[in-house]
Amino acid sequence: MDDRLPPDPTKLLEQWMEWERGETSPGRVMSNLKTGGLRDLLEELAAQRTA
Repeated sequence: MDDRLPPDPTKLLEQWMEWERGETSPGRVMSNLKTGGLRDLLEELAAQRTA
């Protein structure tokens, strides 16, 4: 059973922007994006585009 919440694009963008502003290290950002569901979001967008 998967108890993860769906990805929140706004939260993912904010985490990315923290890196761009130099507030968060690249490794931490990648970890946050991974646990935040970036892969799921990208897979969903890619599937929509090819449909």
